[in-house]
Amino acid sequence: MPSDRKMNSTAACMAFMMEGCEMKKVRSNSRMYNRYFVLDADMCWLRWEPSKKDSEKAKLEIKSIKEVRLGKKTPVLRSNGLSDQFPDECAFSIIYGENYESLDLVASTPDVVNTWVMGLRYLVSYGRHAVGAVEPGEPSLRTSWIGSVFELADVEKQGHIDLLRATQIIKGLNPGMKESRIELKFKELQKAKDEYGEDINADTFVEAYCELCTRPEVFFLMMQFSSNKEHLDSKDLMLFVEVEQGVEGVSEEMCHHIVQKFEPSAEGRERGCLSIDGFTHYLLSPECHIFDPQHKRVCQDMTQPLSHYYINSSHNASLLEDHHWGSSDISSYIRALRMGCRSLEVVVWDGPDCEPVVYVGSSVASQLAFGKVLDILNQYAFESSEYPLILCLVIHCCVPQQRVMAQHMKKILGDKLYVEPPNPEEHYLPSPEKLKGKVLIKGKRLPPNYPESEGEVTDEEEGLEMSRRLVGAEEKDNLNGVGCKRLRLCKELSDLVSLCKSVQFRDFETSKREQRYWEMCSFNEVDANRFANEFPEDFVGYNKRFLSRVYPTPMRIDASNMNPQDFWKCGCQIVAMNYQTPGLMMDLNLGWFRQNGNCGYVLRPSIMREEVSYFSANARDSLPGVSAQLLHIKVISGQNLPKPRGSAAKGDVVEPYIYVEIHGIPADCAEQRTKTVSQTGDNPIFDESFEFQINLPELAALRFVVLDDDYIGDEFIGQYTIPFECLQPGYRHVPLQSLTGEFLPNTTLFVHVAITNRRGGGKAHKRGLSVRKGRKTREYTSTKTTGIKVVDELFRASTQPLREATDLRENVQNAMVSFKELCGLAPAANMKQCILTVSSWLLNSERSLRVTVDLSEAYPAMEAQGPVPELLRKVLNAYDTMIQTSRTLIESADGVYAKLTQAQRADQLHCQTHNTHNTLDGRDSLRFSTRTHAGKAS
Repeated sequence: MPSDRKMNSTAACMAFMMEGCEMKKVRSNSRMYNRYFVLDADMCWLRWEPSKKDSEKAKLEIKSIKEVRLGKKTPVLRSNGLSDQFPDECAFSIIYGENYESLDLVASTPDVVNTWVMGLRYLVSYGRHAVGAVEPGEPSLRTSWIGSVFELADVEKQGHIDLLRATQIIKGLNPGMKESRIELKFKELQKAKDEYGEDINADTFVEAYCELCTRPEVFFLMMQFSSNKEHLDSKDLMLFVEVEQGVEGVSEEMCHHIVQKFEPSAEGRERGCLSIDGFTHYLLSPECHIFDPQHKRVCQDMTQPLSHYYINSSHNASLLEDHHWGSSDISSYIRALRMGCRSLEVVVWDGPDCEPVVYVGSSVASQLAFGKVLDILNQYAFESSEYPLILCLVIHCCVPQQRVMAQHMKKILGDKLYVEPPNPEEHYLPSPEKLKGKVLIKGKRLPPNYPESEGEVTDEEEGLEMSRRLVGAEEKDNLNGVGCKRLRLCKELSDLVSLCKSVQFRDFETSKREQRYWEMCSFNEVDANRFANEFPEDFVGYNKRFLSRVYPTPMRIDASNMNPQDFWKCGCQIVAMNYQTPGLMMDLNLGWFRQNGNCGYVLRPSIMREEVSYFSANARDSLPGVSAQLLHIKVISGQNLPKPRGSAAKGDVVEPYIYVEIHGIPADCAEQRTKTVSQTGDNPIFDESFEFQINLPELAALRFVVLDDDYIGDEFIGQYTIPFECLQPGYRHVPLQSLTGEFLPNTTLFVHVAITNRRGGGKAHKRGLSVRKGRKTREYTSTKTTGIKVVDELFRASTQPLREATDLRENVQNAMVSFKELCGLAPAANMKQCILTVSSWLLNSERSLRVTVDLSEAYPAMEAQGPVPELLRKVLNAYDTMIQTSRTLIESADGVYAKLTQAQRADQLHCQTHNTHNTLDGRDSLRFSTRTHAGKAS
């Protein structure tokens, strides 16, 4: 099998194909037959046996092959009877003859498929002209370069170097490789040649390097784009970067720069060619990481109200361990701030000598002076982010020590403290941009113009729960069923609270009526969960205007973390996390806040910010006004996967498998896993594809988790979490992180990412294949009646233009998919790939076929000049349909949009009129409007 040997050259592929192997031949009636396929020694014919046909007919001439398609890309392989019987990676098709017939095959593993596909593509490109080119007479770029590396190391010019030196050189060229593996390879090759000893000659060194350092999956990929046998020139590289990697504005100059930066051989750099080693280095570089580099800096609009952002928040930041036994440490604050935290909790108690102290839990011995904590906060507050820092004060101090607190804050933080009183004329909080470099104090505040120097306030939040748990406080009142303790608060400290005044939450109706934009509520996670489940729409609506802070229940004495997604989906901005506790929840939190330069602020989805929009936190289907996406993920391979920390099972062998998880709203949450790869090395090949429908892309995150399959208990190897909006399409490497968040050196996954618009219904595994919606099965936008005749009639006027919009969109999507499928490509393909495929058919045709593209008009036409095969005729017709439906959409869009705008204005005018005459309260009008949007009127 190919997996038992290194496929590091086309010669190796040819040798395997000449030996032959068994594959399933698929007939048009969906029946499959086992056949043994072999490539003739002269590399001109492909044969199979046994066959009912004459043996001379059970063959295919290589020069008749037009194209080799990877995956289920023909009508036969897409048929319902077969699509579920084998994975996409195990199928391929050979398109041959002037009528573009297909020979559809299914292999036992993706490795076999890759070997045949690469070998046949090579022969199609070069076989007719230079079959001997498979074994070039002169050294390749690669062997010349690695030979020169050996010569430099052979200082004495003896023709050999010692084993230790040879091992170190190869490890230096591939830092993640184990020395033991390199040494073993040298000994294997020496034994095969009857060479023994500690000296390695040039031939053995070159052979060992090529076998150890060639990743077959990268070699196969390079060969798909190479027009120069076994390297990429600048035009090949342009095609790869633009078509596969989705990079815009690609130029030859850009590709020349890539070659100069990543190609190790001087000859390759001079010729502008990228060898397999240069291509591998390029794919491993930050330029090809899965994370979009645009998101490494602040890239979102920072001028919206503070309530429109998720805010990275820490709970009990001073703790090193759990709540009960953990000790407090000043370095924990520094770590949280450097990780992008913008909301810190500071729990302050009475200290000796009238000096307040900070600590959490029962470990009074590790208390920190409040002034010292402020010094650290002042020093590091804006090191990682210039946007506002919110200090959540939990006060257990007497009034005299509160005054000391206030004095410390004014003295140490100075101008950074934001103390301007809120403007009652405004309706929303200022933006992060306006509050740059400011520290906001969240806490209790006495009424404005309070005449006394101190007064009583209620302390119904963490302060109460913590004091009850630790000191058994008995004094409490009861407010709306919620226990609350009375707290004496000094006016000097109270005056430092401006935009984040803590208030008691009663219910959503009361908040809508009475709460001011600068007042905020904190929710125990139990209460927040209840609101999320029982009042999901109200919770989202509430968070459009007000800040919410959700903190862990005191029952989490082990400092475990809640799932932040449970509250982000409700629009809750501040979800307080125990930074000292690693695991899935912290992975989600830290991964999520990477998407905006790790500045601690992430703009919430537009559907959660717009004044008139409907969104339920528990939505389990597509959302009105939000374009759902299909995410196609192919997990190809892993590199240098380490043994799980502390693991003693199975020696050094890792048997990994991967979970691909989607975290987001309930409709998007899903996970799929690869098979377990049993292997002896650290570089497993998975070759498995998955597909996920993402209904709210702005709130979705993708997580890769690598585990070691062990009979005792599967152990964690590494993970990486990335927001959906940060994904880069194409062939990408995923850096893996340890359980505690450190990046594992040289440890990656190699994946392919494609994102397409949602199409059609059908079962989940069918989406994105060939499921298209006809007019009869389309889900048109509809409105729900409110019971108010005038309102219902106004919204009914928008029904027809919404149907028109749906038809315009679906017609274009269906036409594009038909065109792609006839070209033998997946829905994730782009138009350039389609045109290149058609052009390759024309170039490889034995007949003189001509197709012209007319670019003189706004809508490019593609027409055949003379007779063409039936398949090509269908492709040209599909292209014409796609152009015409696109033209109809472009030319009709403004008119449909105008009708929708007119209906919207009529609705707004109706609301204003009724509000003026007091016949319908404005809030009711808005509620009717949002409920109608629930019926997908948006």
